This record gives sequence, C-alpha cells and structure tokens, in this order.
Amino acid sequence: MNNPPPVTSREIWGWGLYDFANSAFATSILAVIFNRYFAEQLAGGEDGVVLDLFSITLRVPGVTFFTYTLAAAMLVVALLAPVLGAIADSSGTKKRFLAFFCYMGAGATAMLYFANEGQYWRGAIFFLVAQVGFAAANIFYNAFLPEISTPKNIGWISGFGFTLGYLGGAIMLALNLVMLGYPQWLGFADPFSPQDTFLSVALWWAVCALPTFLWLKERQSAIQLTPGKSYVRIGIQRVAKTFSNIRRYRELTKFLIAFLIYNDGIQTTVVISAIFIDEVLGMSDGMILGLFLVIQATAFVGALILGAASDYIGNKRVVLLTLVVWTTVAVWGYFIGITGNTQAEVWGLGIVVGLVLGGSQSASRAIQGTFTPVGNSAEFFAFYGIAGRFSSVLGPLTYGSVYALLGARPAILCLAVFFIIGLLILLTVDEKEGQRQAKMAVA
Repeated sequence: MNNPPPVTSREIWGWGLYDFANSAFATSILAVIFNRYFAEQLAGGEDGVVLDLFSITLRVPGVTFFTYTLAAAMLVVALLAPVLGAIADSSGTKKRFLAFFCYMGAGATAMLYFANEGQYWRGAIFFLVAQVGFAAANIFYNAFLPEISTPKNIGWISGFGFTLGYLGGAIMLALNLVMLGYPQWLGFADPFSPQDTFLSVALWWAVCALPTFLWLKERQSAIQLTPGKSYVRIGIQRVAKTFSNIRRYRELTKFLIAFLIYNDGIQTTVVISAIFIDEVLGMSDGMILGLFLVIQATAFVGALILGAASDYIGNKRVVLLTLVVWTTVAVWGYFIGITGNTQAEVWGLGIVVGLVLGGSQSASRAIQGTFTPVGNSAEFFAFYGIAGRFSSVLGPLTYGSVYALLGARPAILCLAVFFIIGLLILLTVDEKEGQRQAKMAVA
C-alpha cells in the first residue's frame, strides 16, 4: 500500500453513515418488530411449530425457532468470513464486498413483506439471507476502521460510527412506531402492517448506505496475479497462513476468545429482550417501541461518552466496566417484575442497557483495530467477525434451548455466565503488547 490518500472528514462521515443505514435492520428487524412477529405470528408463539427432523417429530416454541434460525445464519457467516476477508484484502475489493452484502441484505429484508402469518419457513429463509447480508457486510465495514483512524483517535471514530448507528436506528424505529400506531400523522387513515415496516427498513438501508459507497476510499491495492493464481486461491492461502501465525498475535487471540464469549451475552440480550418483555412482563406494543427508542437515545449518548473515554483510559478498561454492568443486567432481568414496580424497573433497566450498549461494542471494535496489522485489516476483521458470528450462534442456541426446557427467566439468567467468563479472560489481555504485536507483518 503506497502513499495512501489522506483521510478526510467526509470519508469518516461516509464510513459512519453505513452504521446509520444498517442500524434500521438491527433495531426494527432484529430487536423490536420482526423478531416478535416471527416468534408470535409466523412460528406460533408458545404453541410453536412442529418440525420433522430425521424421523423425529419435535414441537419447538416460536422463540426457540427464531433463535435457531438466527444461529443458522450466523454459522453461515462464520464459515464464509475468513476466506472472504482474505480475498477482499488481496484483491483490494473491501468496498465491493460491502456493497454486495449490503444490498443482498436489504433485498432479502424487502422480501419479508411476503411472509404472512403461519409461513414460518418462508420467513425463516428470507430472514436467514437478510441476516447473512447484514452480518457479512459488517465484517468489511469494520475492516475500514484501521485505515481511516490512528491509535490515538480509533476509539472516538469507532464510537462515532456507533453513535450515528443509534441515531439512524432510532429514527427508523420511531417512523415504524408512527406507521403502526399513529398513521394519521403521516396522512393515512388505516395503520400500516408489520410487513410494511419491513419494507421501509429495506428502503432506508439501501438508500442511506449510498454516501458510504460514494465517499469511502479503497486504500488496499490488489496483489498482482501470477499465472495459475486466483484471488480465491490466494485468499485461502492467506487464511491458512494467518491461522498458522496466530501464535505471534497472542494478545489478539486472547481478546478474540474473550470477545466470542461476552459478545454471546450482549447480542442475545439485544435480540431477545423485546420478546422477553412482551411474554414475561406483558408490556404493550406501544410501550415496548417507546422503551427501545429510549434505549437508542441513551445508547447514542453512551457511545459518545465511552468512545471518547476509550482514548483516555483505554479500550480494555471501558469494556471491563461495561461487562460488570451487563452481568448486573442479566441478574436484574431474572428478578424483574417479581417484586417492586415492574414498569419503573423496565425503564430503568433500558436506560442502563442503552448506556453500556454502544460503549461495549465500540471499545471492542477499537481493541480489534489497534491489534490488527493494517495491511491485513479485512482478513483480521474477518476473524473478529468469526468471533462475533460464532458468539451469535452459541448465544441464541443456549437461550433458545434453556427457554424450551426451563422458561424465559432461567434463560435470561444464564447469559450472566457469558459476561463473567469473558471478563475474566479479558483481564489477561495486555493492551500495549497487543498494539506492539500489530506492527509485525503477517508472514
């Protein structure tokens, strides 16, 4: 990579606006509207669906079927991520991969419009493709972070991206709330259907991502191919080399193991919280949507504050602080509604979650960025993506299985184990040594 162009403020905005675009999927599809629609309308709620697997008939609750579908999508991404990342690095095509998976995800999200009540397989297939697009695109989006930042401002820039993401997610969620509950504000007499909101999310994602592809520059040059070589072959070889040399990046390896475990809890909490509040606490749709708007607003503030704090006290300390809070949240969730004012507890818990949600994610991404050799950013962020995707397999599988056996409260409590184990492993990570090791090129 020779004499890369200087990073401009417009390029940083272009990078951050992708988070602004795709966070509509994270809020309305994953966290609030579609996840409950899938579990309750498509997959039969507590009655669930009947599955015939290898001559064995099982009745699976709607929540469990949703979490298993999510886990399947994450497994696909986890298996594809390392080779795709290596190909993108060697061919200088991170932005093309980002665009491909972005619009694949947005297109599949639009197809959710055609998933009606009881059509759980149709909904599962469209959702799986949309989730693969969403998660795979994030690998290449994250891989640009080391190229547009320095060790001194990476925490702030990472937090800035999440801040724009929470803003975009909140705007789309608020629009969906109006569509479902107050259509007269938009000049319509009848309320929109949930499927209409899925279509609006797809359109938002596709249109708002355009500045990213117009302003963000591809800085990694393509490797010149020799006869008999291909970027796919080079990509596979680079992945094999990275695995063989991973011992040289001991701090990165320890961090990825910690991230895999504690991210289990974070991602699963985000995805199942609306379903948990609906089923266990019986809050109305309007209150759930309002609660998640508050979470988005506090996450906006939390990402700014903790993103800036990361550059002063260190990314590791910020993550450790948030993991203590996440553990408290899981235990609190188990007891919520048993005693005291349930509604006040839910709102208080939502504010706490919002404050640490952005900080834990942005600081984790910043640690990965400072531990990553710049010339291998997509490849190494693919490994970061593997940890994130495998955690998004194990977490939903664990929650869905415990839910089916013991119920929602024990399932939410089991997430505390992920936070505690992840915290203990992260304590062993030496941040300065990880940054030093990042200066060593991959052989």
